[in-house]
Amino acid sequence: MSEQPNLAGQPTTEETEAQTPPSRGGRIASEVFEFIWETVKVVLIALVIILPVRYFLIQPFFVKGESMFPTYHDKEYILVDKWTYRTARPQRGDVIVFKAPTDVNDYFIKRIVGLPGERVVVQNNTVRVFNAEFPDGFTLNEKVYLPDSHITEGTDDRLLEDDEYYVLGDNRQHSSDSRAFGPVRRELFSGMSWLRLWPLERIDFLERTTYPPVIE
Repeated sequence: MSEQPNLAGQPTTEETEAQTPPSRGGRIASEVFEFIWETVKVVLIALVIILPVRYFLIQPFFVKGESMFPTYHDKEYILVDKWTYRTARPQRGDVIVFKAPTDVNDYFIKRIVGLPGERVVVQNNTVRVFNAEFPDGFTLNEKVYLPDSHITEGTDDRLLEDDEYYVLGDNRQHSSDSRAFGPVRRELFSGMSWLRLWPLERIDFLERTTYPPVIE
């Protein structure tokens, strides 16, 4: 008896088996795998974008405490500019975030008042700076950011090395700074305070400080 020819459009046994839909368990496994893979791709793309930005450009920090009041308040959220100091030197008046000299797992936020190679003398509620331009020294005019009620307590006299900076908190009576732990090495700097993001009513960019001309 001859074999019956296959009718047009009627699948063979092999074709019928090949077209059998996957089981419910197989579909779920496939969907889970696809979800995981899409999630991994999103995470990888985010890392490619975020890590370079965080390492080279900006870094977020929460302000803890009142040592920089009134410039910064407790629990404010700020972004630190990490790029500027890769291409230029820190300036007097910059508000910086740095690893605490007493514990590198902690961070401080303070203002630079003394630069490498200078001599800084804190005495009688004043900060006096001696350098090559002013060998006899000049009194730093800090009225642009210090209220009259803030008193610079203590006495200190430091000659800074080539990679050292003298830093003070704006809230001088409630700040642990170079008067206590000495100058800060450049290698400990994270960057310069750049943008306040929180609270919303205080969002702003922090401009670099411009001091009045020195008149002695």
